[in-house]
Amino acid sequence: MTTPLEERVDAVADHLLQAATWTASRSSGPGGQRRDKVATRAELTISPSALDGLDDVTVARLADRLGLGDADLRITSQEDRMLARNREIAVERLKDLLTAALAPPPPRRRATRPSRAKVEQRVAGKRNRSVVKRLRQPPDGS
Repeated sequence: MTTPLEERVDAVADHLLQAATWTASRSSGPGGQRRDKVATRAELTISPSALDGLDDVTVARLADRLGLGDADLRITSQEDRMLARNREIAVERLKDLLTAALAPPPPRRRATRPSRAKVEQRVAGKRNRSVVKRLRQPPDGS
């Protein structure tokens, strides 16, 4: 069962992927001859124009939290030896970013300052305890 946020993230991701551009290049790191010959690094580029067609609230959140208002969003993956798997990883990363960006803000924090009555009750308790301890001490005139 999917949550409404997951459905919304999937819908926004599908919309952005339709307007995105994919490029493949040679991956870095170990791999021998295959690394030098085959383009397995996947790069997903999403431009700010890809936001067209989304509702204003979503556009504002994505532009603010992903920086899509200023420049392109680039997601790269070169973990796997296969280009198709690297594309899947890049899409998963995009969905993770969208989930964080589209999540509702956390609830406002409630004030935790004690009330005046509670402060006075605590101070009165301290005063009473002080009197009890003072009465336990031996008298001064001995």
